[in-house]
Amino acid sequence: GLVRIVGHPRDLAPDAALRLVVVDQRLVRHERLDQVEHDSSGGVRTAGQRIDEQQPPAPLTERAKRRLDAELQLQGWAARSGARLAILRVPGIYGPGRLPEQRLREGRPVLDPAQAPVSNRIHAEDLAQALWLAAEHGDGVYNISDGTPDSMSLYFLRVAEHLGLPQPPLVDWDEAQRTFSPALLSFYRESRQLDIRKARRELGFEPRYANLLEGLAAC
Repeated sequence: GLVRIVGHPRDLAPDAALRLVVVDQRLVRHERLDQVEHDSSGGVRTAGQRIDEQQPPAPLTERAKRRLDAELQLQGWAARSGARLAILRVPGIYGPGRLPEQRLREGRPVLDPAQAPVSNRIHAEDLAQALWLAAEHGDGVYNISDGTPDSMSLYFLRVAEHLGLPQPPLVDWDEAQRTFSPALLSFYRESRQLDIRKARRELGFEPRYANLLEGLAAC
């Protein structure tokens, strides 16, 4: 049957977003859809700890709450229709053309790594692999990342080094809360370590770029 991969548009209410990206029952009948794959966010999970798919989600930001709402609506639709549903919870994506080069060239500050909480990333090629595997035989919720969490601040510093740019200035958490955008602050606040053992076990997912240094070398 047909596989449809859906994302979640930014800044839309859950019902409006799902009307745009999720099939309704009429489309299911017309296209004989029997699987949906949903790209969600690692932000739907509890902050701070190492988490797997069994732990109840506890989103903190509005963006993460919208994505959890989309997950729940999709799960309800799948239960009613009998479709196979794969939900991938995906952290920050990087790769060729997806590096914060402009931010670094502008010399914008980053949070001091000593105060930065843990975060997760995945190279775009590894995400493509995960999507392919999930489309073939995924059924359920899967955490997807490179399996090597570190901080977003270290990400910015390493990208600057990789691009041969000056290291950005560092600020403390108080200054970050005053000056950083809400979107950037949300990444810092929703700290977690994604456990990807289920994806490895059930999907056969194995990141080609198992840490940021390996992934940057391929950019």
